[in-house]
Amino acid sequence: MSTKNVTKIASDSIEEKILTIRGQRVMLDFELAQLYEVETRALKQAVKRNIDRFPEDFMLEVTKEEWKQLITNCDNFPERHKHNPVPPYAFTEYGIVMLSSVLRSTKAVEVNIQITRAFIKLRRFASLHEELAKELKDIRTAVKGNTNDIKVKDNTNGQRENMLFDKPIQGLCRTDIGKHKRF
Repeated sequence: MSTKNVTKIASDSIEEKILTIRGQRVMLDFELAQLYEVETRALKQAVKRNIDRFPEDFMLEVTKEEWKQLITNCDNFPERHKHNPVPPYAFTEYGIVMLSSVLRSTKAVEVNIQITRAFIKLRRFASLHEELAKELKDIRTAVKGNTNDIKVKDNTNGQRENMLFDKPIQGLCRTDIGKHKRF
């Protein structure tokens, strides 16, 4: 594959376009069309011609209620898509991979590789997040079980401070502080 014609898309811009609908990470049809440099109408037409390649776990048909909620929560959608009466299709990672075979262009293959890498990066991040959440939960459980120990330690530290500051230091000559001479 020639690297001269490959247009690198910033992975951050791809990750910003990945949404969660019905518990699945997806990208909307008009954003994919923009990345593939095709019209949304052409993308939808190719999908409709090959609808048997897009089972429910590859593509979701966004309901009108979900679309209204997305418009409310995501302010970065273009105006022309916000007011479209027909909700977009939402493609899962597998649906996006299938799109490259339906669109049959080198641009679609190149973009799919970058999108797949973005999904993998998000999956790794989510896995790390889950591990950290589990560790935090374990720490909280351990701390809850040991709250009495912590209170005792805090109390003894306070008693030590009181003992140090309540009584004057005996045995040191005030004129030679730092030399610790004894009389």
